[in-house]
Amino acid sequence: MSKFLHGVEVIEAQTGTRPIKTVKSAVIGLIGTAPFADEKAFPLNTPVLVAGKRTDAVKLVDTTNAGYQEKLASAKTAAGDAAKAETSTQYLAAVEAFKAANDKAADYELSAEEKTAIQADVEAKAKAAVTDISDSLKGSLVRAIDGIFDQAGAAVVVVRVADSTNSDVTKRDGDVIANMQAGTTADGGYKGVSAFLAAESELGMTPRILIAPEYTHQFDKATGEMNAVVSDLIGVAERLRAVIIADGPNEKESSADATAIKYRQTIGSRRVYVVDPHVRVFRDGESVDEPASARVAGMIAKSDNDRGFWWSPSNTAMNGIVGTARPVDFQLGDANARANHLNENEVATIIRQNGFKLWGNRTCSGDPKWAFLSVVRTADMINDSLLRAHMWAVDRNITKTYIEDVKQSVQSYLDSLKAQGAILGGEIWADEELNTPENIQAGKVYFSFDFTPPTPAEHITFKSILTNNYLEEIV
Repeated sequence: MSKFLHGVEVIEAQTGTRPIKTVKSAVIGLIGTAPFADEKAFPLNTPVLVAGKRTDAVKLVDTTNAGYQEKLASAKTAAGDAAKAETSTQYLAAVEAFKAANDKAADYELSAEEKTAIQADVEAKAKAAVTDISDSLKGSLVRAIDGIFDQAGAAVVVVRVADSTNSDVTKRDGDVIANMQAGTTADGGYKGVSAFLAAESELGMTPRILIAPEYTHQFDKATGEMNAVVSDLIGVAERLRAVIIADGPNEKESSADATAIKYRQTIGSRRVYVVDPHVRVFRDGESVDEPASARVAGMIAKSDNDRGFWWSPSNTAMNGIVGTARPVDFQLGDANARANHLNENEVATIIRQNGFKLWGNRTCSGDPKWAFLSVVRTADMINDSLLRAHMWAVDRNITKTYIEDVKQSVQSYLDSLKAQGAILGGEIWADEELNTPENIQAGKVYFSFDFTPPTPAEHITFKSILTNNYLEEIV
């Protein structure tokens, strides 16, 4: 109905295309323990953002906490007592060994130099024991954050779960794994890995790279059961369109590779990327083993920020390590090398080649279509970006203009991705077979789109031909 107006007016048209922004791909989801964390800053089973700086993670361990100080002091006392007893035992053993070898009398005593050597050895062991206790008291989150930030500053969604208080050391991992299991709390909140699902509403960020360092490598060869944390993370990753970096079993025996491959064979998801073995890290004056997953997650985040989510993290440098927990031989072009054997069976590893590098492109998918990690992540980012960018389109009238607006918006986005090198090409169309009068009348409208992600150059072949064609150039 027209209205009387003596003048000029402007009416805003609500039609037209909308820009589409790619969702953040480099957000890491980290779950673990920090028994002496500031409980206000890092409450249990609650996503907390650590925004790219080590200082943001300081409250993960409160070294002034009375409980922390008490346990550390107790560990030092126990280590000191053990060192004294061990020193006496070694003194006696050395004396007896000398007497047995040299037929000496019972009054033989060790020299000052011999005593000093034994004391130094025992004290080093005692110091290492205290360091182990100190690391244990800090929990897995502190070590993981350190590994991530060795690669680059990254946005990390941290979920802290309760540590084990079991006096039986062999049962502690099992207790923590139980605390990480997906579920809800008595008051209806999320617990364990399910807490990642709350990150979007509480922090405005969705984690895309999920890790649980120190709790994804446990594997029973006898039963061949999938790691329980990985199993629960898969369900979360499906909902978040995320990938999981899982640590392999890190076996040190001759069957290590076979065990790593058997571990991988328990998983059939394109969302899991297995890395084996652990890495060696210099911490508190010692070289110690740590899971590789935190550093790999940091590498992926760095690659996303520097190059784009469509790049594979393989063949890029891993910072902050001094070696691997077991040797991984590698020779470019050698199909029988240990690194190639692991890669062939969809286990990524770390090689030493002008520094230490991540080596491996493949997920645990049973479908060759989703073999490459970079392809999985590219599809996830595009699909989620398109979904999130079309809230405006919900509940609007379905008209020809509406359909054209959606098509043009998506096509512009696909063209932009092609220009960046994220895809080789893509196209959208309104599906005529599904957009029947009945469906449109029911408020349903269908669009289809395709795209082709670039794949990593995993296997390069040079054909070498010996010829005498160039001999004539001599004359």
